[in-house]
Amino acid sequence: MSDVELEEFATRLFDLARAGETERLRAYVEAGVPANLTNGTGDTLLMLAAYHGHAETVAMLVASGADPERLNDRGQSPLAGAVFKKEPDVVRVLLAAGASPDAGSPTARDTAALFGNTEFLTWFAAPGRPADGLG
Repeated sequence: MSDVELEEFATRLFDLARAGETERLRAYVEAGVPANLTNGTGDTLLMLAAYHGHAETVAMLVASGADPERLNDRGQSPLAGAVFKKEPDVVRVLLAAGASPDAGSPTARDTAALFGNTEFLTWFAAPGRPADGLG
């Protein structure tokens, strides 16, 4: 595979993550594509799926070994991206996977506070997080 073909293939994978094409992306990951595949700006498949609100894709990637706390080149976490986009289902999945609301810059906690999202702030403070307080 040439460099151009490889780049086009990787672009298609990132597009699948953005579009929430869980089953198609799962097939590639199961065939050997790294779950933590990263693009030129440090965004992982997980970051793109989280930012675009695809909780099922996020859950599949985490179950396949994607790191829920991996920051992109701008220091942003998938959880902060999901909070910024107001994606409660994605936030739940990431918290259940162990993502810290205090990772990155700005943190998910800071992002929730900036936008006055008291629901997310309550989830971040819940005892026994992530299982408790996410209802």
